Amino acid sequence: MTTPFVLSDDTRLLLSQLAETLEARRPGAEMREDIRLARALVLAEELYGETDKAFTAEQDLLAAAPPVGHQTRGEYAALLRLIARGVTQ
Repeated sequence: MTTPFVLSDDTRLLLSQLAETLEARRPGAEMREDIRLARALVLAEELYGETDKAFTAEQDLLAAAPPVGHQTRGEYAALLRLIARGVTQ
């Protein structure tokens, strides 16, 4: 049996913020991995500035947000919301 992955409050917040951004801007467009990486950095630095805490928050967000598959930004946002709520497969 594996230990469940527990998200911090900050990670849940950042997952939700990333989802909101993707839904607000071109939700029908293709989601790309470079968008996931860039937005994680931007959101973490908006929360903590350019600090070690921002780096940790970015890494935690990237660990929680799965790599991008063949989906739209809106579909990926929906997946992020499920992860933030603790829904697992």
